[in-house]
Amino acid sequence: MTLLDTIFVKLGALTGLLAMLSVSAADRARIVPNVVWIIADDLGPELACYGYPDVATPNLDQLAREGTRYSHAFATSPVCSSSRTAFQSGLYQTSIGGHHHITRNKPVLSKEVPTVTGLMQSAGYFVSNGRGIPNDARLAKSGFNFAYNARKFFDGADWSERPEGQPFFAQVQISQPHRPFVKSQRARPNAPIPPYYPVDSAVTKADWANYLASIEVLDQKIGTVVARLRKEGVLEETLIIVFGDHGRPHVRGKQWLYDGGLHVPLLVRWPGHVQAGGVDHRLVSLLDLMPTTLSAAGVAVPDLPGGNLLDFNWGGHSKLYAARDRCGDAIDRIRSIRTRKFKYIRNFRPELPYLQHSGYKKLQYPVLTLMKVMKQDGRWDSPFMADRKPIEELYDLVADPFEMHNLAAVSSFEETLAKFRADIEQWIDVSGDQGRVEEGDTVDIEALREEKWHYYENGMKRRGLDPALSDSAYLDWWTTELNVK
Repeated sequence: MTLLDTIFVKLGALTGLLAMLSVSAADRARIVPNVVWIIADDLGPELACYGYPDVATPNLDQLAREGTRYSHAFATSPVCSSSRTAFQSGLYQTSIGGHHHITRNKPVLSKEVPTVTGLMQSAGYFVSNGRGIPNDARLAKSGFNFAYNARKFFDGADWSERPEGQPFFAQVQISQPHRPFVKSQRARPNAPIPPYYPVDSAVTKADWANYLASIEVLDQKIGTVVARLRKEGVLEETLIIVFGDHGRPHVRGKQWLYDGGLHVPLLVRWPGHVQAGGVDHRLVSLLDLMPTTLSAAGVAVPDLPGGNLLDFNWGGHSKLYAARDRCGDAIDRIRSIRTRKFKYIRNFRPELPYLQHSGYKKLQYPVLTLMKVMKQDGRWDSPFMADRKPIEELYDLVADPFEMHNLAAVSSFEETLAKFRADIEQWIDVSGDQGRVEEGDTVDIEALREEKWHYYENGMKRRGLDPALSDSAYLDWWTTELNVK
């Protein structure tokens, strides 16, 4: 951005703010709403308001009763930094070079790449990024895969820092249910577990129960934020959007392009603008958050791939694209398309196994170790345990919602497969997918791997464990840690 561009942006922001401050609070509420994004780390749709049993989410359920619940909302990436890069910019992370998790060679966004925060600031909003706690000056997690100065990208950590009467756009970050989980204080015998896990294992049940307990902590924190808005007298003039930054933190979920890694809950509350108790079945994306927010604030929306959720004449997306690239020390390149009926996945590195070493997952996912031990003992197997991936995967989401039966080699689906194959190639070309360039061309991959190995090594040593510990011995440690037999 040139000096002249900067001056114009600052003048625009000042003009917008002065115009808003010149009218009464009631008039301002009619002009623009406050906007609050409540972002949960690693949240799938395992909420009571989504029909999931044996989990208590009264505050999220209340938001669903007072607003609209979206049944088919999906992230563009199954890992936080890449997904957040996308929904903050309104563009696919692959289009702007932010596709590798915690990208090392962070791109500088050109002025042609807008951000929702920058446009809202220019419109006169106070933009904050915190935990919803007043007088907490610590900026919360942002984790974008592009170069930015957090203290300029956001005006503060909390909307209480704004000048009196200024509208605010607050991003509230809640760490749950990201691992490590809190420990569940009760068994959850009625909580269904996806069948691609060893569902009868006490290890699986305990880990899943802890996930649900972490969701309950999230719910309590959301209740505190909503109660605060109500106490401050701004709840009814505030657009609240609650969502997960990507799917659940479990094997075959987070870091993978199956629905477990991409499907997120999405709740929108804005009295008088969205239907109370409504359920929206349109196919929507987290890329839609930026156009929705800007439209609600009366800000011109740039040309973006997302749509406005509040435009009820818009039918949603006919297909959704997603991408997974390097996650920690696990290098990969995978792309997917989801429609109502099908999920198509293209593995560009089929020689790499699904379960290649990942220090993060090995440290955090007990079911990963459980599956490996059960396979060694001949008690568990699935295509996910294979030594290499197929080049293509195709799933009938209606007949096979857990994506367990790959139809890519079934002759009757050849035409369907060919259409998806052509579609993904076109999207890669049109969207400017930068994943075609090897990360090693600009980053010292070996140094990165070494760093990640030390992270894993140190994590095991803090537990008093040998990093080279066998899977069976490690599973023994997990059973003790989870207090199961």
